[in-house]
Parts: sequence; structure tokens; C-alpha cells
Amino acid sequence: NEDLVEATALAHDLGHTPFGHVGQDVLNECMADYGGFEHNLQSLRVVDHLEEHYGAFDGLNLTFETREGILKHCSLNNARQLGELGQRFIDRTQPSLEAQLTNLADEIAYNNHDIDDGLRSGLLTMAQMEEVELFARHRHAVEGAYPGLAGRRALYETIRLMITAMTADLVETSSALLLEAAPKSIDEVRAGPPLIRFSAQMRAETTALKRFLYANLYRHFQVNRMRVKASRIVRELFEAFLNDPVLLPNDYQVADDPMKQARKIADYIAGMTDRYAIREHRRIFSLDHF
Repeated sequence: NEDLVEATALAHDLGHTPFGHVGQDVLNECMADYGGFEHNLQSLRVVDHLEEHYGAFDGLNLTFETREGILKHCSLNNARQLGELGQRFIDRTQPSLEAQLTNLADEIAYNNHDIDDGLRSGLLTMAQMEEVELFARHRHAVEGAYPGLAGRRALYETIRLMITAMTADLVETSSALLLEAAPKSIDEVRAGPPLIRFSAQMRAETTALKRFLYANLYRHFQVNRMRVKASRIVRELFEAFLNDPVLLPNDYQVADDPMKQARKIADYIAGMTDRYAIREHRRIFSLDHF
């Protein structure tokens, strides 16, 4: 169902914190005494509770299938509190085909965009990327098709070919698996192995790419420096708001209920962009801003 795939894809990262996974980890630590924090669960909280569009209820009144697709990960403790929606994490069964597809589309997107970001920022070099078979193969294909093409255009062509190859492999492999399994119902989809997936070769190549990015980009010393700064910003914002809730906008202040107040602080911080979090930290802590 293409509408379901689109809705899931658009909504699945709504709960992401500023500064990506480091922001999530720090916010989870800050919320340790108040129920913890998971960005996928926060995405669900946004569409179930925080959006205010209707007079009769909070949230967007989305279908079970859309909400299931949004919830890619979930701890067992939180899954037990979600009723039917969390049951698959307890039973270790599969989500819908649409959710499986969205998960892999997400992987294709962030792997390729991280290559682009890494090279554009200078944290990665083309010589380093040539060590990755998946990248090198398509880079050489671009050089063969467009001799002398340089700079950004050569990189864009390489990434475009990589996305095309990953997508084609996913479609071909998944089509064959679906044809063979021929599931008659969603229950059969849930009970079986994943039916939307890469071939064994493409999975090996994408795994090698992720390992390369982890070692050379995500753990680059300049990224580590930013990670330390980001951790400090999120932690100090949380502590400032918890100690003095009057610093929060009125809608996020909760009187006489520490649990609800902490959760509202998490909602506020999780809704920030990187730039907004930096500006908010500066407004609160810098003596140059009044």
C-alpha cells in the first residue's frame, strides 16, 4: 500500500532529537528516573498525543498500520505498555511489508547521504571511499561513462548509481521472496521471515559500507568533538528546565507533577532542531543574551 509506505516514511523520524543519536542517548540518560526516552516511541507520541488538530481527541487518529510502521524499535518494557501495538516486539514477529520496506528505504537514504556529507565536509576523502567495494565499483562506472567528469557532478553520479543499484536489488530480491512465500494475510507476513530485504551480496556490501562509515566518519575526531558539545547542550538544557520550569514556554510548564514535567521537557527538547537547541542554550546560559 503506497499511501501507507509514504505515511510511515514521513512520520518515522518525527521524534528524533537535535544532534541525532547522541541527543537521544543523552536525553534517555536525563530521563532515566522519569521513564526513559526512545526516539521511535517519541515519534509515536507526537502523532498520538502532541499534535493538536481535533476537538474530540489529542493526536492525529492514525491507523494501527501507520502507527506500527512508525515504531521501528521499542524496548520490551515499553512494548508491554503499548498493548497490541507492542506485541510484535514481545513475540519477535515481523511488522507489515510496508514497514519492512520503509526501514530499508531509510537505510538506503542515510547511507548515501552520509557519504555525500562526509566528502563535502572533508571528513572523508575520495581515496578512503575507494576502499569500499560498493562505492569503488560505481565510481569506476561513472569514470567509464563520463571520462574527465570531476568534482561534485562525479560524486552525485556515483551516489545516484549506488541508490539505483540498492533499490533495484531490493525490488528484485523482495519480489522473488514474495512470489515464493505467497503470504495470504498479514498474519502470515508477521509469522514468517522478513520478505522485504537485500540479496545476500548486497547485504554484505551495505554492511561493509556501514562499518566503514562508523569507523571513519561517525567516530572521526571532529565528529567526536561535536558529540561532546551536543551532549553538553542537551544535558544542560534539560537540567536547567528541570530546576527552573519557568524557563520553559507556558505550554510546557506542569505544576506539582515532576514526572509529567520531565516528560514535557523531553517533548520540548526532542522537538528542537540542532540550530534551535544551540540558540536556546545560548539564550539561557550566555551573559551576552538578555
